Amino acid sequence: MSVRCELLILILVLILGGQVHTVTICGGHEAVPHSRPYMALVQGHRQNGEPKYCGGFLLNEDYVMTAATCQEKSHTVILGLHDIHNSPGKQTISVQQAFPNKNYNATSYKNDIMLLKLSTKAQINKNVRPIALAGQDDGTLPKQCIVSGWGRTDKNSKFMSPKLMEVNVTLIDYKLCTMDNFYCSEGETGPAEGDAGGPLVCEDGKAFGVMSSSHKSHSGHPKMHRYAKIFKHQRWITSIMTDVVESSTNLGVSGSIPSSSGLLAEVSLDKTPKPHSSADLYCLAVVKPQSPKGDQ
Repeated sequence: MSVRCELLILILVLILGGQVHTVTICGGHEAVPHSRPYMALVQGHRQNGEPKYCGGFLLNEDYVMTAATCQEKSHTVILGLHDIHNSPGKQTISVQQAFPNKNYNATSYKNDIMLLKLSTKAQINKNVRPIALAGQDDGTLPKQCIVSGWGRTDKNSKFMSPKLMEVNVTLIDYKLCTMDNFYCSEGETGPAEGDAGGPLVCEDGKAFGVMSSSHKSHSGHPKMHRYAKIFKHQRWITSIMTDVVESSTNLGVSGSIPSSSGLLAEVSLDKTPKPHSSADLYCLAVVKPQSPKGDQ
C-alpha cells in the first residue's frame, strides 16, 4: 500500500469520526505507453451535447467492440492513445453505425455488448493493433486477467485519468454471474467509472469479456464487477461483421469470430484534469455500504 493511500485513510478517519469501517484498497498502475495497442477511447455524443466516455477495443481495421451501455446518438473513436493530452500519433475516427446487442437489458445489463463500424479504416501500426477474441469456454475460469482504461481514479473525482491505467483482477466462481453470461471479479480494486466497454484480457492475451457494470452485492460484501462473456455472442458478432469478413485482411480472430449505480460510463473529461499518480488508481475508501439494489 502506498504512503499516499495510508495518509488518505488517516485523513478519512479523522474527518468522518471513525465511520470508515474497512481499509482502503489500492491497486493498478499506469500502463506502459502503447503496450495495449488495441485500446480505444470511445466518445459518445449525447442529445444534450455533453460527451460520455467509455473504453473499447479494436477487432480489425473496421470494427471496435464496446459495451451497449455506452450507446449514444453518435460516437467517435480514438485509437493509438496513451496520454490524452500528448499522443501525436492518435487516430480519431467517427463511427458510421453502432450495433448494440438487440437483447441488451438496461436494467440487468445482460448482453451488454456493442459493435461500432468505423467510417474509415483504422491504420494498423505498432500503436494501433487489433486484439484476438477468446473462443469457446471450457468451463474453467481464465486466470491472470487485466483491465485497462481512462476511467476516473478517485471515486470523488469527476475527471478521467489523463493516461491509460491498468489493474490485475482475479475472476471468481459466482453462480449468478454464470447464469447471466458474465465473468465476475470483486473488491474495490477494479474498473471504475469511465471504463465500461474496455476488454477483460486474460492469460493468452485474448479478450474474454467486455467491462459492463459494478455494483454493491449484499450488505458487507465487496463490490462486484461484471464482464459480458464474449464467446456467448459469437454468432451475433459474426452476423454483424459478415459484410467485411471477406475483404478484411486483419481480423484478429480466434476460433469462429474476431477472436454506485452500476454504470461505469458516467464521467466527464476535463481539458485540464488534475494529474493522478500511478499509485492513485482505484485507491478508494470503503465506508459502511448502503442497502444495494439487486439485479433484476
